[in-house]
Amino acid sequence: MSSAEKPSSKGQAWFCTTGLPSDIVVEVDDMTFHLHKFPLMSKSRKLHHLITQQEAATHSSAPQQQQGTEDEDEIVEEQCHVTFTAFPGGSEAFEMAAKFCYGVKIDLSPSNVAALRCAGEFLEMTEDYSEDNLVSKTERFLSQHVLNSLKDSVKTLKSCDSLIPMAETLGITQRCVDSVVSRASSEDPALFGWPVSDVTTASKQVLWNGIDGAGRRKAGAGHGESWFEDLALLRLPLFKRLILAMKTAELSPEIIETCVMYYAKKYIPGVSRSNRKPLPLPSSSSSTVATEAEQKELLETLVSNLPLQKSSKAATATRFFFGLLRTANILSASEACRDALEKKIGLQLEEATLDDLLVPSYSYLNETLYDVECVERILSYFLESLDARNVTSNEDPAARSPALMLVGKLIDGYLSEIASDANLKPEKFYNFAISLPDEARLFHDGLYRAVDVYLKAHPWVSEEERENICGLLDCQKLTLEACTHAAQNERLPLRAVVQVLFFEQLQLRHAIAGTLMAAEAAAEPGRQSAVLEREAEEDEEGLGLEHVQEGNGTWRVAVRENQVLRLDMDSMRTRVHQLERECSSMKRVIAKFDKSGGSDGRGGGWRASLGRKFGCKFKTQVCDSHESTAVDTRKGRHHQQPQQQHHPHHE
Repeated sequence: MSSAEKPSSKGQAWFCTTGLPSDIVVEVDDMTFHLHKFPLMSKSRKLHHLITQQEAATHSSAPQQQQGTEDEDEIVEEQCHVTFTAFPGGSEAFEMAAKFCYGVKIDLSPSNVAALRCAGEFLEMTEDYSEDNLVSKTERFLSQHVLNSLKDSVKTLKSCDSLIPMAETLGITQRCVDSVVSRASSEDPALFGWPVSDVTTASKQVLWNGIDGAGRRKAGAGHGESWFEDLALLRLPLFKRLILAMKTAELSPEIIETCVMYYAKKYIPGVSRSNRKPLPLPSSSSSTVATEAEQKELLETLVSNLPLQKSSKAATATRFFFGLLRTANILSASEACRDALEKKIGLQLEEATLDDLLVPSYSYLNETLYDVECVERILSYFLESLDARNVTSNEDPAARSPALMLVGKLIDGYLSEIASDANLKPEKFYNFAISLPDEARLFHDGLYRAVDVYLKAHPWVSEEERENICGLLDCQKLTLEACTHAAQNERLPLRAVVQVLFFEQLQLRHAIAGTLMAAEAAAEPGRQSAVLEREAEEDEEGLGLEHVQEGNGTWRVAVRENQVLRLDMDSMRTRVHQLERECSSMKRVIAKFDKSGGSDGRGGGWRASLGRKFGCKFKTQVCDSHESTAVDTRKGRHHQQPQQQHHPHHE
């Protein structure tokens, strides 16, 4: 076709300007094509058959009509008309096929090759009808280009959405699915991006040897992200089919999970705080955001396809799954859907944050502000998975697991948050607190903080419930600072205060014993220095003058350290004797108090009298429940006191 024979489009009509009047009109969807018979008939058996059939019908009806002029016969010939109501690929695919018939070079791409392959099949543009025809041309492009590329296979698979069932009949869909599965299995997992970008973390990356490591990772992840993004454009039935094929081929759970997460991020609202407005579902008939029922179906489908293994990027994935869980609660998703998400989170609970655990209670059946039962179930799934891991790895069950310690600290923080909820029943608080194994808490300071907050927010609980809740605490696991605070805590029952004072006394004795051992160890270098000094005096002309000077310095340091240690020991001995006297006196007062039976045990009468009698005025300070040491020097205590005075839970 020469430059003067270019096609042109006017509104909904398409003309081929060859200089000759068109002798056939083809209607496809809402577009009308004014073409010529010969180019179409030379490449398409179907059009040849339809045109020949129409011409034969026209000639057979001609004798019954009145004979007209030649001009009238030409007008009759122009009335050849063909209509295609369900042409594969629509008017765009027919336009490219028509250009191919006219000899115009067409640009094949992964997005249009499937439509042109179906169009060629529909128009019967095969090799046995005409050499180098459209069917063979598109088949070569599919096999040599599209199916050799993961990204191109995904794009072609996306185009098959609107070509069903012909693309299915021709095997294009299945070939693309097989190509994606086989090539995805050989992809490097390190190149896979994650649908939730952590901008904060990326911005904190430090240059290493002058190279931006975060930038290199971002550039590398671009290849992986590109085909995941294209995959998320598939309609749900085709996406489910692809995920099923991946599972059948036993692809890496990481690949399958990333595919599902990209799809969820794109179409489910609320899964990430940066994406509150989801895109419309990939449907050819709808451009509006999916209805609540469609979102619920989509969520349940995606969750059912999540692998059951622990995620490779557990920290990011856990935050994402909590977002899905909140959405599942809002949409009232099925119990199986929510249970699957809770189990998935339970596998990697140590990666969660306190903010993740604060799942709002959306059901009117729950009185509490947060969904405590949901977190209880997640914790139980975590403990089950931890037991399974210990059995698999033959680890000692009594050994402290780092993951369990992290979860212990997390749960104690969660208890402190929910403790202020006025609707949280004492038995619910108690049962949740004891659901954590003893090995998860190295110290009970965090649990004490939660108990203190609960008693402060629930002053109306009975004395029996108060003692039951305080029974959660193991006073032997309270640090010295926590004991000091608890000893003057008016919210604690009398029995708990006595226990605290007793164990505080034991801790002080242990601290003194440790101080004495440290003093003896510090005295050893001093004695060695004295020996060196005497040897140096006997041989002043020797080579040990520098060693003598060093020995003198070490001796002076040791003497000063011993003086400080003696002062500390004297102070601690005085404190221990004072506590022993107070404890003995308190026992006598309590015995008299029990005999007289004059108060309910909760008021300030006995506590005030004890305070006046023993002068229990201690500094209040509570350490973190997972500090590595419980011994604090006087200097460290003075340093930490101002910080504790502003603690919101210990007024």
